[in-house]
Amino acid sequence: MKTVEYAPGRLVDLFGEPVQPTVLLWHGAQTDARTVIRPLAELLAGHGLGVMVPDWNSHADDRGRADLLRSVHFARKRVENDDGIVLVGWSLGAVAAAGLTIHARQLDVRFAHTVCLAGAFMAPCPITGRHLATELPGGEVRSSFTLLHGVADDVVPVAASRQFASTLEQNQWPVEFVELATDHGAIAGATYDPGVDRYSAAEDAETLAVATDVATRIAAAFGRRTSR
Repeated sequence: MKTVEYAPGRLVDLFGEPVQPTVLLWHGAQTDARTVIRPLAELLAGHGLGVMVPDWNSHADDRGRADLLRSVHFARKRVENDDGIVLVGWSLGAVAAAGLTIHARQLDVRFAHTVCLAGAFMAPCPITGRHLATELPGGEVRSSFTLLHGVADDVVPVAASRQFASTLEQNQWPVEFVELATDHGAIAGATYDPGVDRYSAAEDAETLAVATDVATRIAAAFGRRTSR
């Protein structure tokens, strides 16, 4: 792993090489929390994937929009196949990933697949500044989604992903929705410390086992194709 700037003063952790199939992995609302999801990034790299994990600031005036879009442009410039990137977001990062994927054509980007982990879909999207609509644009290409959510999630109820999966299906966007026996942090390889109200990278075997399963599911996304 190496850490570089993807924009002035903004850091990204890089795993692997530009020739490898690549995951762009966004953390949640906690500011500049790329190290929190490092266990998941390392597990993904173990599948032979290139992984990029940028810091971003959801508490900025623009809700992190500039950080997120700059990380996308950095990723597209770095990899050999910029249409082959799998976009993965956790919690509020999942909302941003979904919003960007839905509006990818307008923003001149494209992803091979999008994975949302414990998506906080009741919150406004950091990319658009609005809640995700129930009527989605058709466009020529509708990228496929995987939604993973823990049934023991007491931060974002699993109903949020159930509802968004239903929205995608009703608008004929390809989606796979899987409920896992886990909580909000473990699904991204993280643990929550209520004493400081922060997530950190997990070290315990139980959480890492969940993250291992999630990494395997994300890696499987590279076998899927976007649908028209």
